[in-house]
Amino acid sequence: MLRQSVKAFGVAFVFMVVPVCAPGEVITRLPTSEKVLALTFDACETKTPSYFDRSIQDYLVRERIPATLFISGKFAVRNRDSLQELARFDFLEVENHSLSHFQHMEKLGEEQVRREVLENEAILQEITGTKPVFFRFPAGNTNDSTLRRVESMGYRVVHWSFPSGDPDRRAGSTHLTRWVLERTRPGSILIFHINGRGYHTGEALPGIVEELRRRGYRFVRLKDALGASP
Repeated sequence: MLRQSVKAFGVAFVFMVVPVCAPGEVITRLPTSEKVLALTFDACETKTPSYFDRSIQDYLVRERIPATLFISGKFAVRNRDSLQELARFDFLEVENHSLSHFQHMEKLGEEQVRREVLENEAILQEITGTKPVFFRFPAGNTNDSTLRRVESMGYRVVHWSFPSGDPDRRAGSTHLTRWVLERTRPGSILIFHINGRGYHTGEALPGIVEELRRRGYRFVRLKDALGASP
């Protein structure tokens, strides 16, 4: 077990780090028992053009909230300028969410998997200037062989501790807030959508963040909690 220090906005935070994950495993929580959380957002595009939810984007920037954005290739190309702007903030990080957001990558052949990962990697690196180090499978669907293929390309796979349910149009901000607050624990990796598919996330997010902070939680980027190297 290691003791790791994270410095954010001039304040040093220290928490205990245990081995994150053995090869061939998906990371679903941070390696800490302290009140540290990872706030993550998915942004993908399939058939319908998608754009950043400005209410979420502006809130994260205005409040300088550390967060990790998992971006797919089609979405990145369509939202190039906004993504480039967000990547300049040191409290945000951009990670790999596949090229075309095919929801069952475990059904793809080896070369198709490589294309989904490496072509999006090239797109994100060209736009942001930084190579992604974490990968999130679309819909969280994978199997052992596909997971190991992605890891062989230098990635660690990070999913989430529990689904927020924000793609459900019927889940209003009150329900979303209650659902997330009831399930959050030290080390939770929270997932929302920033591509317009988190229908009530922009409305609910400020209250969720404010209440979690009131409870003593703080947010970190995945790189700060897990390290940048695979």
